[in-house]
Amino acid sequence: MQTDFCIMTKKGLLIVFMMLMLTACSEYQQLLKSNDPELKYEKALMYFNDAQYVKAQTLLDEVTAYYRGTERSQDVLAYLARCYMGQKDYQSASEYYQAYIRNYPKGKYIVEARFQVGHCYYLDAPDARLDQEVTKKGIEFFTQFVEFYPESPYAEQAYKEMGELYDKLAEKEYYSAKLYYNLGTYLGNNYLSAEIVAKNALKNYPTNKYLEEFNWIILQSKYQQTINSLEDKKLERARETEDEYYSFIAEFPDSKHRAAAERIGKDVKAMLE
Repeated sequence: MQTDFCIMTKKGLLIVFMMLMLTACSEYQQLLKSNDPELKYEKALMYFNDAQYVKAQTLLDEVTAYYRGTERSQDVLAYLARCYMGQKDYQSASEYYQAYIRNYPKGKYIVEARFQVGHCYYLDAPDARLDQEVTKKGIEFFTQFVEFYPESPYAEQAYKEMGELYDKLAEKEYYSAKLYYNLGTYLGNNYLSAEIVAKNALKNYPTNKYLEEFNWIILQSKYQQTINSLEDKKLERARETEDEYYSFIAEFPDSKHRAAAERIGKDVKAMLE
């Protein structure tokens, strides 16, 4: 009897749930057919607050033309951008936020909009091995944001995410430098190319998280160029490598490459004796 009761209860709950779903779907379909933009707008906000972003977006799209040129127009635009954020469609969200910036440069959502454009690019930034145009745009918008609103509640997050985007650009250069180093003397002096890429990365991204690795690539590259040098240039390059060795040890005394660096230092000292 108890088992039968449980089965009946579950069936009853399922029926109630299905009826509620049908009612909700029916209500939404009626809204779509409604000619009342005020009702659609109010329900769109209700759907948004309930995290039903697609329904909210659809209703907001339908009232956009009605509110164009009115005070509520900027609310519609801002909530459309938020709906796309909720759907994780960051490209569309960025486009709507940028439209808001163009149309309402002093609007009530302007701080949010300027931050979110950078944030959208941050969330959409690809793997470091791929093209980094999106990453660069994120940095550009975050730079503008912190200049305009240094005291904003969003400022700390903007600085943090901008730093991570810079690290991504540095990471791309790190992969490039490693590739050149691994190519060695294949079809030319790739050690020199590795050294140049690493040095440029240090110049362009002086606070990136790959500082130690870039300096290690520079030291290794100089050492490889030394041991592969013609005799008339070997001493000069050995001195440069020794200088680089001392700089590396001084800057990164606890480096994971310390033992290998010591071997390089010992070898070039022997060359100079």
